[in-house]
Amino acid sequence: MTDVPEPVRKCANLLKGTRSDTEKFAALFMVTKLMKGKDCNAAGKQLLFEAIGFPFLRKLLVSKDLPSDCPPLVYKSVALSILTGFCQEQELATHKDIIDAIPTLLEIVEQADDEDYEDNLIVVSEAYSCLKSIASHEPGQQALLATGAIPKMSQIYSAQSFQTDEALHLIVLLVKQFGVASWPEDPTAFHALIQRIALDMETDHTERKYELCRILADILATCRREIVLNSLEGQIWPESLFKGCGDILKAKIGPKQRDPALHLIATTLQVLGVQWAFMDDQKQFFLMLLQLAAIEVRMQMDEKKLETTFKQAELLTCCFAILELCIEYMASDQLDLEPKEKQTTYTALKGAFNQVMAVLTRVSQDKIKDNGSERDKAFIVATVRILSAWLAQETTAMRPAIYKLLPFMLKTANESFHALKTWRAGPREGTPPVDILRVMLPALCHFAVEDEARRVLFTHKQDEVLLEAIELYFSIAHWKRPPIPRAERLKRMNEPDPVPTPEQQAQMKEARAAIVALCNILMNFTVLEPKRAEDAPTFASLLKFVVENLPELKDTPENLVIHGNLAVLGLLLLKQQSKKVKQNDFSICRYIQATIRFLWDAYNIDESNDPTALVVSIAYKGVWSDVSELWFLGMQTMCGVLPLVPWLSEFALESGWAEGIVKTLKKVKIGTLPANVKSAYEDFLSQLVDVNGDVVAVLKKADALRVCRNHRMMDLGKKLFGD
Repeated sequence: MTDVPEPVRKCANLLKGTRSDTEKFAALFMVTKLMKGKDCNAAGKQLLFEAIGFPFLRKLLVSKDLPSDCPPLVYKSVALSILTGFCQEQELATHKDIIDAIPTLLEIVEQADDEDYEDNLIVVSEAYSCLKSIASHEPGQQALLATGAIPKMSQIYSAQSFQTDEALHLIVLLVKQFGVASWPEDPTAFHALIQRIALDMETDHTERKYELCRILADILATCRREIVLNSLEGQIWPESLFKGCGDILKAKIGPKQRDPALHLIATTLQVLGVQWAFMDDQKQFFLMLLQLAAIEVRMQMDEKKLETTFKQAELLTCCFAILELCIEYMASDQLDLEPKEKQTTYTALKGAFNQVMAVLTRVSQDKIKDNGSERDKAFIVATVRILSAWLAQETTAMRPAIYKLLPFMLKTANESFHALKTWRAGPREGTPPVDILRVMLPALCHFAVEDEARRVLFTHKQDEVLLEAIELYFSIAHWKRPPIPRAERLKRMNEPDPVPTPEQQAQMKEARAAIVALCNILMNFTVLEPKRAEDAPTFASLLKFVVENLPELKDTPENLVIHGNLAVLGLLLLKQQSKKVKQNDFSICRYIQATIRFLWDAYNIDESNDPTALVVSIAYKGVWSDVSELWFLGMQTMCGVLPLVPWLSEFALESGWAEGIVKTLKKVKIGTLPANVKSAYEDFLSQLVDVNGDVVAVLKKADALRVCRNHRMMDLGKKLFGD
């Protein structure tokens, strides 16, 4: 320790030579003076720390048994002053003894309102300084989390104690580090804290209002969303945020005020959903917000150097989040806009997305796309994401420019998808990577039917990535209970079946929507690129995936739409690849049975109030708008598959489906059968008759003659009974 200054060395020797607590305490005043001077370096502090001995400092902080020469608060104050100096050095701030003192320090700040502390608030300030230094390093952060520092600090701020901003800054520091893990399952402390800050933000009209916006955004971003949403009843902070943000949007403000406000609004929308923007049952806040975000994007991306635009990445990402939720909401047709409002909104969005396109085009030709920092790459991903969300709705504008940009967008989306796939295959630590491909799928549905876009997609082998995607999303949607180790099976035999967590359920919902979009894209590929669907190995693998996995899909209401999509996609592929299908292939047999179930269960008369009316079955009613076209396409495609793979007709007979159709239609009142349903059933039964000689007898026995007469099925009647 040759680099320890001489005065510090002398002081350390003096401390070591003391024979009583009183002598040692007297020497501490020399320590406080030395530590404030510039001579006391890290090595000197280490030497003093060892010379004093932490047990003595702890005694000064907590013991009641101290010499009566001074009030206990003086001992505490001196100990904390020295601790504050020690905590400025990382080696000491992470020392086990100081980490172990965290509960004592928390106790001091929790008692800030006690009468004891009124005359000596410096003690509380010093305790906060120590905590702040400890919280700057990972071991201290872990210890603070473990000792419940966040709920305790939340309580302090909610109660508006002395120096509450210090508590608030500690909370922000910790939640930024630990995210969702910062908060306990019980949301009481979270709600109390947010309510207090939201009220302060709403009623404060100084610059502090905007500082609180930033703090609120940082804290809200880490909440346990599902728990918070389920415990919102009786909470008034969403309304405080709405009023506070509304006041900001209406005021004349500059970038210093606007940026934190947009940050808070974006985070609040992501936590509470877009309905929060309609808290007053009016659309003005929503429209004002959309306009502001669109104008901000246009201004920040307008003809600037890329570096200038990238410096505004955080602000732009917030605007993107707002625009994505607004676009999604408008697409759901729940918003009633006047013609002028529609025009203004569309103009604002188009102006913003022209600039987004221009910036992305420049990025695609710039070295920043490969050599940029992680922050730059995250911003590029966010920009591709928002443009994808817009292209899901805007299906005609800017096509030539989009086709040029599409390869770069696909590359970015595919990289993000593969990052997610790798993450799911590993121990799944940290936050999952953002998957842009999933967001891009609705836009790809439009591109799949455009010749030029489809050419780009196949040139860049996007069909191969889409096959990988449907496999991954199916594994998420088709949740299975985790395997139980053999040694524990007997012990856990009577345990109730585990269910997916709320987070897993949200992932399953997203995965189901992705599968539906993927099926839509892949069906269009199959129909519009028949040669490719017949010969390409990717499409052979796709058919294999469908026939092997559809029968495994759980028969639940949530899965009905993906069941229908996979069933019909399989039929379209089967039609193209019929030459390669082997007779009585077991997986094809199971797949056809699952497909027949989807087509058979759609209509019945058993669930109708009128025993002579054919109705959509109850199970299908809630999703009929999503599956009705699929049902008709499925029936039509089945008619196309039967002549190519005639042995499949056996399943229609053996399952009782063909006979069941006739028996059901026999009960239906004359003149009430919808023309499109009649046509679907008649074409199917006619095709069955053509490919399988045994069908005629089965249909006649079921009284097909009456069905043909009642519902004027001329073509089927001719096939069964001649002219």
